[in-house]
Amino acid sequence: MKHFRLLVFGNAISGYGSYLNMVALNVFVYTVTGSAFAAGIFMAVRLLTSVAAGFVSGRLVSRFDRKALMIGSDLIRSVMLLVLIPLPDTARLPVLFALAVAMGACTTLHQVALRSSVPEIVGPEKRLKANGLLVTGRSLAMIAGFASSGLVIAQFGYTAAFALNGVTFLISAIILALLPIRTRAAVAPGGIDADGADGEEAGEKAGDGGPAGKQGDAGRRATRWASWALLRSLPVMAAMMAVRGADGLGSSSHNVALPVFSDALDPANPATFMSQFLATWAIGHIVAQQATSRYADRTGHSFGERAFAIGAVVMSVAFILAFTGLPTVPAVAVALIAGMADGFTEIVYVTKLQETPDAQRGQMFGISAAVENGGFGLGMILCSLTLEFSSPIAVVGLFHGVAIAFCLGFLVFLVRRDRRGSRAGDPAAVPPAPDGAVSEPAPVATGPGAPAVEAAAAGQATADTPATATTDTAATTDTRAAATGTTAAEPSDAGPAAARPAEGDRA
Repeated sequence: MKHFRLLVFGNAISGYGSYLNMVALNVFVYTVTGSAFAAGIFMAVRLLTSVAAGFVSGRLVSRFDRKALMIGSDLIRSVMLLVLIPLPDTARLPVLFALAVAMGACTTLHQVALRSSVPEIVGPEKRLKANGLLVTGRSLAMIAGFASSGLVIAQFGYTAAFALNGVTFLISAIILALLPIRTRAAVAPGGIDADGADGEEAGEKAGDGGPAGKQGDAGRRATRWASWALLRSLPVMAAMMAVRGADGLGSSSHNVALPVFSDALDPANPATFMSQFLATWAIGHIVAQQATSRYADRTGHSFGERAFAIGAVVMSVAFILAFTGLPTVPAVAVALIAGMADGFTEIVYVTKLQETPDAQRGQMFGISAAVENGGFGLGMILCSLTLEFSSPIAVVGLFHGVAIAFCLGFLVFLVRRDRRGSRAGDPAAVPPAPDGAVSEPAPVATGPGAPAVEAAAAGQATADTPATATTDTAATTDTRAAATGTTAAEPSDAGPAAARPAEGDRA
């Protein structure tokens, strides 16, 4: 974990730069143009680019070196910001909209590449702890970025803010370049590579032509749809993504309503409640990371889908309560609970998504990023319009209510799935997952992308089967697997923690 902690540090510096420029660039556009419409267009371009970049990023992360992509995304953002420094304010404006595209695309690409790489950097058994560290680093970066942006701009001006922002991305790129980390799974001879191509197709990529080249092109076209086919064959994972999209819709409501609510509480100093709320929320993220990491270290287990859904419900309820005008102490407690639940659900969600085989993991995270950013962007627009004629509590209650409805529907789906499995009585039927792990039938791949989907399904089945310690036990497991139609896992060398089945819905 030593190298990963350095990676978290570099990512936190990069995150600080992202939150700093989120304030500095938006305020600069409004200051130069004097138009709220121009500032809104700038934010819309950045958000729309983030949504579109989710689909493209998944493909890039699946085909190219993830470490190089993260370094490149940092360098592009650094160069774009440093280019602004010698330009006068009037010449900066056209460049800023190109910068909005670069920021939206590169931030999403960096996030998708990093999350996809975690299992290969730290090992599958340490994913939960690693994701918690990333959440903590990002929370600290957000506090520092938002808190220092006003001070930097007021004391040193926009040029200094752009320079500092560019340097943060440059430092992140240097740290990444120096770390000896592997960001994708090793490829066995004759096996499936990171693109879902077999050995012959991998050889074709080096420049072979003729029929082999056509075969490679067909393989790549098939792989392009492999993750979509895998997602359709794993309805639980697709439902979790839908919940995250609804969560983004709810999150946009409290982000939009918070300044309005703070101004109503204390017109003389509206920043007081905002700063207290955001700081306490971020502390809740850190508490969630510590709690989940200690649980994983003590038990060797993680959390499942029910824990994810329940955590999302608690988070939305806490955010709604925060806008009811509670006294100071209860309000702080509610903000802390909201932060803890928010951090917990993100850690659990990312950890579950990382169970996807490496060949499809990047594209799955790309789809997830598009869904989450799309939900948040749509919510920003709808909430801004709704606030024109509704109170903050009504807006927050409405949109977080939608998120709660999605979560409850997901919980009902899980209960019905488990009941069907328990009533089936057929040995070939797929039983409920142990402790809430994703347990879905292996997809039957009949269309485009069939080889990659079959390989991904096999990897998922292996990941969800408890590892065995002895040859006799392994033989018994293989016999049982042959009788039930499931896939037996190979003995694990990762130790007792890796040998245990994934812990599900204990929360």
